Amino acid sequence: LVEAMNNDKNMVIMVKAHTDNRGSAQYNMNLSNKRAKATVQYVISKGIAKERISGQGYGESEPKVDCKENCTEEQHAQNRRSEFIIVKKN
Repeated sequence: LVEAMNNDKNMVIMVKAHTDNRGSAQYNMNLSNKRAKATVQYVISKGIAKERISGQGYGESEPKVDCKENCTEEQHAQNRRSEFIIVKKN
């Protein structure tokens, strides 16, 4: 991500962090917000301007695999993810 952003100085990214559905909805929202914030801080620490990256946690609200209470470990792992959305590109 940092390399891509260094190659395109106009690229702006939004980080979407997600959790699986284990734990309370509030816990998962807080966890995903912390993950998004940590990702943003890491990218900024690598020299990317803070105006070029933002982040938001979505908790368990947008599962990649909607398996409800019957998720396998693999499905839980797929739902725990960060996505990088290109908001602006050269």
